[in-house]
Amino acid sequence: MKRIGMLTSGGDCQALNAAMRGVVKSLATSGIEMEVYGFLEGYKGLIYGNFRMLSPKDFSGILTRGGTILGTSRTPFKTIREPDENGLDKVEAMKQNYYKLQLDCLVVLGGNGSQKTANLLSEEGLNVVSLPKTIDNDLWGTDMTFGFQSAVDVATTAIDYIHTTADSHGRVFIVEVMGHKVGWLTLNAGMAGGADVILIPEIPYDIKKVIDAIEGREKRGSRFTILAVAEGAISKEDAKLSKKEYKEKLANYVYPSVSYELADQIQKLTGREVRVTVPGHMQRGGAPDPYDRVFASRLGAEAGQLILKEKYGYMVAYKNREIVKVPLSEIAGKLKKVPSDASIIKEAKMLGVCFGD
Repeated sequence: MKRIGMLTSGGDCQALNAAMRGVVKSLATSGIEMEVYGFLEGYKGLIYGNFRMLSPKDFSGILTRGGTILGTSRTPFKTIREPDENGLDKVEAMKQNYYKLQLDCLVVLGGNGSQKTANLLSEEGLNVVSLPKTIDNDLWGTDMTFGFQSAVDVATTAIDYIHTTADSHGRVFIVEVMGHKVGWLTLNAGMAGGADVILIPEIPYDIKKVIDAIEGREKRGSRFTILAVAEGAISKEDAKLSKKEYKEKLANYVYPSVSYELADQIQKLTGREVRVTVPGHMQRGGAPDPYDRVFASRLGAEAGQLILKEKYGYMVAYKNREIVKVPLSEIAGKLKKVPSDASIIKEAKMLGVCFGD
């Protein structure tokens, strides 16, 4: 008998359910008896002992379902060692609930913060296996995260739809794509959608270079320009500010986001009409695409095998087209950013894409 705890933590995304299904089906196919305890609303459920027993029926018909059947919430790692409002030691509470249920393993599906907490629990002596979830694809130690490709599809569709109205009205359109710290999603959606300008956090932009790209297209007879802008894109001027100075600027920011500041600058400097479109949380919603269904199922299946072999303290990852296991201690706290010299950046520039640098 294996007693498995399972939780989904942080922002939701497509294929969380597919990944959980993969874990359970892999264990079930092995013939082992098991009990699955689903902790509700992420680590919050583990802290306060809020869970429900999951039956095989709970994992039937969820391969194509977005979101998470367990619910999720954000439990910031930076405050995980701080007592809650009632003085409860959150780490100790998680450990006690794990032992109270006599769990053999805890399966964590989450992004960067969730993986750090998973590693902490592993260091505290719990048996942990994790799965890489995030639309940002910014987890260290894996080439791909599930949810990413589905989000690329949504963001690309938004850019696709903008093309016709941008062309009809001869406007400059900015499509703001999710990604505060990394630009993988904006980069891939921008290329797939044929964006003319792609601005990502890793490459601070010069507004003059952006204007040159827009005016250059106009001189070549193009009536419109489309910019794919990450929500964390930053200008070269702002990139030179200290963290304190930048925080002060954001505290007094008069724009909803960087995209609206860009729109204002472009309108003033070129006289062109500029519109901003923000797909927002649509990028995290809806059914997973076929790629993510397969990918999350593969990751889940391998996680099930790690549990059977009692190999704990790992995140199931994807490296060089193969599913592998990576020690949690090696990936916790690390961010996978887009290298400024990445081949995909060079190739996008060959296609005429402006990065504002």
